[in-house]
Amino acid sequence: QVQLVESGGGLVQAGTSLRLSCAASGRTFSSDAMGWFRQAPGKEREFVAAISWSGGRTNYADSVKGRFTISRDNALNTVYLQMNSLIPEDTAVYYCARAKTPFSLDGSTSSTSYDYWGQGTQVTVSS
Repeated sequence: QVQLVESGGGLVQAGTSLRLSCAASGRTFSSDAMGWFRQAPGKEREFVAAISWSGGRTNYADSVKGRFTISRDNALNTVYLQMNSLIPEDTAVYYCARAKTPFSLDGSTSSTSYDYWGQGTQVTVSS
């Protein structure tokens, strides 16, 4: 009963910013932990960030820590990923996902912890 739709991707220059949005449908959204993952060409899908249902707990991949911020607005059924100081290595398709279980630091980093995924939005960072 959950659908996720990402938006906000695009082509930008290194050093600039983008804000991705993930709009969700379904009455259980506000009680679910959410995550962002990305997949670059020729590489495996990797964890980017996760957030608890309340927004009070977050987790970030080392590669984006200090540059990216995950947040959510449960009233709007939307999760955000603010991406600052973008570098070419950030180029990937970004996916949002809903967790199967409540937020945990260890579980949030694994794609197997999520059961619904969006279609993805392309982010391309040029140098």
